[in-house]
Amino acid sequence: MDTLNHNSKDWTHSTYLARNLWCGLLFGLGLVSFIDEVVFHQLLHWHHFYDKSTTDIGLVSDGLFHAFSWFATISSSFMFADLRRRNALSLSRWLGGLLLGGGFFQLYDGIIQHKLMRIHQIRYNVDIRGYDWIWNITASIMIVIGFILVLRTRRNTKSQIIK
Repeated sequence: MDTLNHNSKDWTHSTYLARNLWCGLLFGLGLVSFIDEVVFHQLLHWHHFYDKSTTDIGLVSDGLFHAFSWFATISSSFMFADLRRRNALSLSRWLGGLLLGGGFFQLYDGIIQHKLMRIHQIRYNVDIRGYDWIWNITASIMIVIGFILVLRTRRNTKSQIIK
């Protein structure tokens, strides 16, 4: 259900496409980091954002991480509302951006923060290979689906403009 308005006077069509994508990316980053923070940090107590120091520092790092996820989610919500107000929302493109943003965050977390920087792991004192595989494969699937959705909306939108 895309409602992308091609006849706006104050914004170009490519601006709307880019804004839909950025809005989805930001929301995906915020959503996945929010889920990570709430589920793995707060409810399960499996790790903190930064586990290389004291528990107090870990809690502060969780607070900063949570603030980031909140800022990203709220910012993208304002962008989403603005796109709807302008009748320029492309839900498919926004969803593609959401999956790309969430997948990139999760893959960055799984590879860079877990393995290269080792600032935290998903769990401790267990064999984490299964957790790592599920984490990174899920991220990769999100990225692939998001990329396909973004490409499809780009092609569909171009064909609509040419007509």
